[in-house]
Amino acid sequence: MPIDPEDLGPRIKTPEFLLGQDLSAFSEHELELRISAMETEIARCREAVKARQATRSAAAAFFRPS
Repeated sequence: MPIDPEDLGPRIKTPEFLLGQDLSAFSEHELELRISAMETEIARCREAVKARQATRSAAAAFFRPS
């Protein structure tokens, strides 16, 4: 039985940001929204890095010769 996309719930539309993109066409409000979204994404990436570091540290401790 195929999955109905409507059953998956609402999709969150996220803007696409290109580094170095021309910003002259954006309003002040749009630029503030972009900054906020980018700061949120940076925080999410930092948390992912911390999680990977913790995993690596745990693996290193487990396989450390005694």
